[in-house]
Amino acid sequence: MLLFTEPGRTPDPAVAAERLPRGAGVVFRAFGAADALAKGLALARVCRRRGLVLLVGADPELARRLRADGVHLPERLARRAGVIAALRRRFRVTAAAHDLPAVLAAGRAGAEGLVISPVFPSLSRSAGKPLGPMVLAGLVRQARIPTYALGGVNAHSARALGLTGVSGLAAVEALSAVRT
Repeated sequence: MLLFTEPGRTPDPAVAAERLPRGAGVVFRAFGAADALAKGLALARVCRRRGLVLLVGADPELARRLRADGVHLPERLARRAGVIAALRRRFRVTAAAHDLPAVLAAGRAGAEGLVISPVFPSLSRSAGKPLGPMVLAGLVRQARIPTYALGGVNAHSARALGLTGVSGLAAVEALSAVRT
């Protein structure tokens, strides 16, 4: 399970992380916010204390400063996965993918995992046309690395993902409300 943060939709990522079960992950996406370091440090403390994996979205330097576990790259930067992993050997590097060419390219570039989206209609401004569970299942089979489903994933829609082969689920608001 991965919680994706966004400044407007997850105003306090550390509070949201407190609600996640041990072993879950957080993708901290600051999008250049002025308070990224302060919020990131608070989030990193929670993640370490609670045994959560912390990835930083598209910012290897911020990930280094937070002593994060790795970096999550948007699809447009996925080709950098191997380079980032080589520079910071302990970093896990995951990437976003929205179609088959992106799934294949991220795997070739050295991403350890993929977040495929949007699976269902999403509130995200950047979400495109939903893929649906059947297309997702085909992409998962081609990925050959662990995959997570993102986009409109909640307690109700997750039931439709049971036979897709995904390794886990990812969400913004749906996971912010999880109780341990």
